[in-house]
Amino acid sequence: MKTDICIIGGGPGGCAVAMQLAKHGVKSVLLEKSVFPRDKVCGDALSGKVMRTLERLDTDLANSVKRDARALASWGVTFVAPSGRALRVPFTRERHVGEAPGAILPRLDFDDLLFQRVKKLDGVVVREGVSAKSFVRDPEGWSIVTGEGNTISAQIIIDASGANSSFARHVAGLEMEPRHHAAGVRAYYTGVRDLDPDGFIELIFLKDLLPGYLWVFPLPNGRANVGLGLRSDVVKKRRVDLKALMTSLLAEHPQLRERFANATLEGSIQGMGLPLASRRCKLSGNGYLLVGDAAHLIDPFTGEGISHAMISGVHAADVAHEMIVTKDVSANAAKQYDQRVWKRLGKELAISARLQSLADKPWLFDFVVDRANKNPALADTISSMFNDLDMRERLKKPGFYMDLLLGRAPAKG
Repeated sequence: MKTDICIIGGGPGGCAVAMQLAKHGVKSVLLEKSVFPRDKVCGDALSGKVMRTLERLDTDLANSVKRDARALASWGVTFVAPSGRALRVPFTRERHVGEAPGAILPRLDFDDLLFQRVKKLDGVVVREGVSAKSFVRDPEGWSIVTGEGNTISAQIIIDASGANSSFARHVAGLEMEPRHHAAGVRAYYTGVRDLDPDGFIELIFLKDLLPGYLWVFPLPNGRANVGLGLRSDVVKKRRVDLKALMTSLLAEHPQLRERFANATLEGSIQGMGLPLASRRCKLSGNGYLLVGDAAHLIDPFTGEGISHAMISGVHAADVAHEMIVTKDVSANAAKQYDQRVWKRLGKELAISARLQSLADKPWLFDFVVDRANKNPALADTISSMFNDLDMRERLKKPGFYMDLLLGRAPAKG
């Protein structure tokens, strides 16, 4: 089979690539090793960036996600400091006006909605339950041998196959570095007490878990997605069993034990790997582009990966289209993709990396949360900081910390 572009992976990043390529009229083949619906270990939170990207790709699909009965509207995030004090950060200043900026929807359902829509697109051939086993580069392009023993010929490969991508590691040369990688575990529970009625997701920074955190994301019908994440180098140094640690914290920690006293675990606790964007990786090469987790684009502070997968997927499709039109699929032509992704996400990811580096200082979390709770103007500034990039950029300025010490809101100019 011959095609212009072969997409590896049918998650949100791969689906974004396929949707955008279809808009350009570029033919593609999408290889997805799983059969949908399939689960993906994740926190299940769909940020405003996810929803905005989805709206630009397919308005009807975005509306379907918003109306899905399995989704819960999310209006904000609650940060819980090591001291136990909480800071509620709404995603928007006008709560309950219009539609919620974010949502929480299990990946089992969200990914299936995207994948089923892609299967109906003109110009996209979807091979479900088919893996890519080997990749050979020659003057004509790529030869991809599938698990069925068939060969696909393509000018460009767009790899969106996730954190364990064989292509990213063995062809693109992206190695897992523990300092820039996190390990996580996730499970579903019913009967968790005090879930937020406005769908605020909870990020709980326990002193014994820093620089990682535990999360509780509410879902409809009293369910919750619960998990924790910790940098891989710290996991190795402390010799931590994350599944055992989460079970222990939920049962014994003073901030959690009452909330989970009558909670029931659904299924088992599942693990995942998170390649973090706390350093800049090369995202492209001769005839290929890496997308999302395969490109190590997970936010190093929040752990968010869905929006970055979809945003990078759109950019990958745009650049691949230009490469096909100009008949230039060289590494030099592909560099345009790196430039666009880092222009769009680089500043935000650099700030998140800075926040991550401060995450092992309990006194700093306690101090900021305490100040923000006493000063509504400062709390509003913190809220903007996590939603408005210009405001977040002020973290780099010494004056921000002076304002914090004095308990005043940083100047807006």
